[in-house]
Amino acid sequence: MNPSANGGGNKARVPRPVRSNIRQASVIIPKTGQRLRRTVTLGISPGLTTPNANGPASENSPLLGGPNARPKPSDAPRRLLRAAQRICHNGFDFARSRTGKGILKCSIAYLLGSLATFVPAIAAMLGQQDGKHIVATITVYFHPARSQGSMFEAVVVAMVAFAYSAFIGFASMGTTIFFNEIVNFVVIGHVIVLIVFCGGGLGLVGWIKQRMEHALVNISCSLASLAIITLLTKEGAVQAARFSDDKVVQVLKMIVMGVIASTAVSFLIFPVSARTDLRENLISFTDSLSEVLASTTGCFLVGDEEEMKSPRYRTAMDKYKSRLADIEKNLVEARYEHYFAGTEGEFRLEAKLVDCMQRLAQNIGGLRSAATTQFLILAQPGLGLSTERRSGKVAVASLEVIDERPEIYEGESNSKSPLKGSTNSVLTPGEVFAEFVEQLGPSIKSLAFTLREILDDLPFGPSPDYQFMIDTQYRSSLEAAVELYSESRKVALSKIYNTNQLNKERSVDVEADFEEVAASCGVFSYALQDFATEMITYLDILDDLKLEIEERPNGRTWSWLKVWRRNQDIRPLEDTSSINTIDQEANHLGAASDPGHPASHTTASETHGPQMTHRYRLWKALAVLRRDDTKFAIKVGAGAALYALPSFLSATRPFYQRFRGEWGLLSYMLVCSMTIGASNTTGYARFLGTCIGAGCAIVAWELSGENPFALAAFGWFMSVWTAYIIVAQGKGPMGRFIMLTYNLSALYAYSRSVKDLDDDDDDGISPIITEITFHRTAAVLSGCVWGLIITRFIWPIKARQKLKDGLSVLWLRMGLLWKRRPMESRLQGKTSNAYMDLEEELQLHKFLAQLEKVRKSAASEVSLRGPFLDASYNRLLGSTGGMLDALHAMNAMILKETRLSPGVVAILKSTTSERAQLSLRITHLFQVMASSIKLEYPLNDALPSIDHTRDRLLAKVFSFRKEEKSAVIGSDEDFALLYSYALVTGQISKAMKDIARELEILFGVLDEDLLKLH
Repeated sequence: MNPSANGGGNKARVPRPVRSNIRQASVIIPKTGQRLRRTVTLGISPGLTTPNANGPASENSPLLGGPNARPKPSDAPRRLLRAAQRICHNGFDFARSRTGKGILKCSIAYLLGSLATFVPAIAAMLGQQDGKHIVATITVYFHPARSQGSMFEAVVVAMVAFAYSAFIGFASMGTTIFFNEIVNFVVIGHVIVLIVFCGGGLGLVGWIKQRMEHALVNISCSLASLAIITLLTKEGAVQAARFSDDKVVQVLKMIVMGVIASTAVSFLIFPVSARTDLRENLISFTDSLSEVLASTTGCFLVGDEEEMKSPRYRTAMDKYKSRLADIEKNLVEARYEHYFAGTEGEFRLEAKLVDCMQRLAQNIGGLRSAATTQFLILAQPGLGLSTERRSGKVAVASLEVIDERPEIYEGESNSKSPLKGSTNSVLTPGEVFAEFVEQLGPSIKSLAFTLREILDDLPFGPSPDYQFMIDTQYRSSLEAAVELYSESRKVALSKIYNTNQLNKERSVDVEADFEEVAASCGVFSYALQDFATEMITYLDILDDLKLEIEERPNGRTWSWLKVWRRNQDIRPLEDTSSINTIDQEANHLGAASDPGHPASHTTASETHGPQMTHRYRLWKALAVLRRDDTKFAIKVGAGAALYALPSFLSATRPFYQRFRGEWGLLSYMLVCSMTIGASNTTGYARFLGTCIGAGCAIVAWELSGENPFALAAFGWFMSVWTAYIIVAQGKGPMGRFIMLTYNLSALYAYSRSVKDLDDDDDDGISPIITEITFHRTAAVLSGCVWGLIITRFIWPIKARQKLKDGLSVLWLRMGLLWKRRPMESRLQGKTSNAYMDLEEELQLHKFLAQLEKVRKSAASEVSLRGPFLDASYNRLLGSTGGMLDALHAMNAMILKETRLSPGVVAILKSTTSERAQLSLRITHLFQVMASSIKLEYPLNDALPSIDHTRDRLLAKVFSFRKEEKSAVIGSDEDFALLYSYALVTGQISKAMKDIARELEILFGVLDEDLLKLH
């Protein structure tokens, strides 16, 4: 962070022409609270180029690098030496990085886990049964390259997986024993075990895996599947109808050993704390937030979006978004660390802090939306700034600096305003915008400067202490800056609206353009004030957090252990968490995408007809069985039961054991995914990883000569490069599949070579590595093929169709929101959430995130109709996300207005007819788009446009301001709610046009072939 006054560091700045008669404004210095006139900047000016690394270029500088552009042949050895030095330097830097340290930790944990196979004393603790390599596999699955909080979570999910698999195993044994000894018909017991415990148990595992969509939960599901499959199909106690806890105890020991190895390495070698990560990301996020705030404000003031398209701005935005996602992840992991340390109060405040930062991010979104709308207006031919203003003589120059002078009374500016010129001149909306900037620009820039100065200092100092950087003067300075900004804005808007130029009679289109300029400028100014107000809340939370950490008035609590006080202590903790600590899925949205959902086919005769009442009630009660996730669980369980059937038949059980059917069944469980595309992706990674792991196992076994030290060294090397795949490249399944196959081939062969097993599979105790790897590879291939067959031919869920259905349902839901007429609920005195409550908004956003995952799966599906147009659907989802963000911005404004002033009521009543027509038009367009993508049918050329309806609304606001404002409007803030509404409708109009273009790309246009009567 650089808390310098100019916010731009020591970088060179391109000079701009500055007028001597600039209208001045005051600025509040945050650290002192002093009110001054001084020169401030908001960072690098738009159009500033990155300086040349070799110094500034002159007219004599060569274009192609000069005489040194082509190296001499004699310099070749020197260049090779420099390249080698650079490679070594980069390798050393990578080894010292967090990723490099994480890879080292993974390799050490794997080496410790492999000791359960190579050290006789440890192997003896696990008995004579095979599977000791699972200890090493667990260290790969629950790798230590994660934070301490994530390791706590890994321990919890691993124990839950073991408890579930143990329950399934003991229940299966008890069932077969009962039917064998009491009923004397063990076949019935085997059938029940196969259907209920094998099919139902593994089906539930598959359902949980798809339901939770959490990395550690997926790993624990794989572990539970492995344990259940081993107990039910390989161990033999269930088939023999006898009780045996040997395998259960061995699995427990292996889980404990693997988890202890990973946890010890994670905590003792280069430990990583989620709480520390949270603070680092909070620092980085506030820095990027400051950069985005300054850049967005600067672009808005000069009326040019080139800076927002620059690589520098995009980099800041990418960093800003990624850090926000990292903060959410860090907070979830930090919760476990706080629970263990007994600092739940600190976690509550951190959750409030993150929630506040999310609201700040939403306000930034409002600023960017207002700026984008303004750029679109100024880009229209004939509506933008004049040539003189674009040259910088007015708009740019007057906003580049604020001169530093003693605090004096602000008189009228001597600058020539376009609104004070000739009364016969016709102003364009661009010139009206220039006047807004002329009046509001200095106060906007002053407040943005104060905010950036505070953001550059907050919230913590550098590592490792992370001391609080909050200053007691910040809050009072920010309050003074907000008060000064509010007063300046009122005076500036009053000057603008009281001029004769804006009160002349004009056409509806021109009046609408003028009011749209006012709406974008007003929303930007209101969003900036909301940002500043939220920053005051941010400072209060930081002050409370500082008190909690330094003083800890309540001490360490460990309230989560006090089960008898769960309602008092735990629930508030969850409620204050602002992010994914409370997992709420969009259940009804997912069900609604199913064509068999009740809402899709409910008619009056079904709900009220006497002959259909009972049938309809039964059909509605069984709706859960028509859901995609329920169908998925049923077909996964059925496929698992069929695959496991040979292990329960005496004629086929030897074949199942010889070819390691348990690994094929495990591969089947790993391959089965909700959609065909996801299954294809996982199946390919599974098979490729198995082949690579099997090949590496053969090479390691042949080169090591069954030497445990050589095998351990090969295993360590394998763990290093697979950890790179898992940690650095983020390809977890591929790396885990490689190591799993290597372990169950090479480590299993070593256990057999030292006679550490009591079974005689794989041709006795003399292991043939090619035979072992062949059996494993064949089993894995059979499981992958079986999984693809099940997912494709039994209730197939195509990702392409699911994406189209999901978008259709989402657009219909958004259309229904507009049918409720957002402003009408407040005008009628209803509750704030009568239009859209926070839960519904959360479900819409989570459903959109699910559709994004479906889109990625759809790219892996093969169809005779042609390739999947991923780019088009990506743009469709992007436009839909933009509309959801716009709806959120409007919903936030509605929720903020707890009580409507008489002026707001008068404005809303005056525009009731126009708003009703606009809402119905938007609803109609949403329904048309939803029908088009659902039916895969092109749109026609006669689609209604909402632009004219929206122009009539803006013109009515313009007329109301001119004719009735003085009688009922108390301040210009009364227009804020309707301005937000107008801005949102403009964004939705643009997004709908973009969607219509993409639908034309996807489905074409209407022609004679489509209209033929067959």
